[in-house]
Amino acid sequence: MGAGTWESHHAITTLMYRYVECIDAADFDGIAELFADAVVTNEGVETEITGGEAVKQLYVSTNRVHDDGTLRTRHLTANVSVDIDEVAGTATARSAFVVFQQTASLPLQPIVTGRYRDAFTRTHGRWHIVVDHVGDVREHLAFDLAAFRERHSS
Repeated sequence: MGAGTWESHHAITTLMYRYVECIDAADFDGIAELFADAVVTNEGVETEITGGEAVKQLYVSTNRVHDDGTLRTRHLTANVSVDIDEVAGTATARSAFVVFQQTASLPLQPIVTGRYRDAFTRTHGRWHIVVDHVGDVREHLAFDLAAFRERHSS
């Protein structure tokens, strides 16, 4: 793996940044389009989510959309490192993220930090999210995270 072409690097980072725009805007159709050929995994969860419609349903069922039609979040992605194999048509990326949120009942604050570990191909992709820290997500998620963790911790 190496630096790859500027065009490939730009296409991959644009895809990464488009994802966070979609999630902040609660654009679940946009997420479905981005993940049409993807497999989404999450550390600590055994199931894989495959394909755009399944990924969309995951986001619809787990995220709280507020009165303004958004999640009232701002995802920031930083420290992006991309390795590209132009001959094989594959790439990997590592980055860090922080999610800020403000609602009527929640002051502006970071609610989640973590790492993205992504793999890309020119025709299919794999998206893997590692969550490092979780704060007050009661205004972000549509389910009780503590209960979920309790059920899936063993």
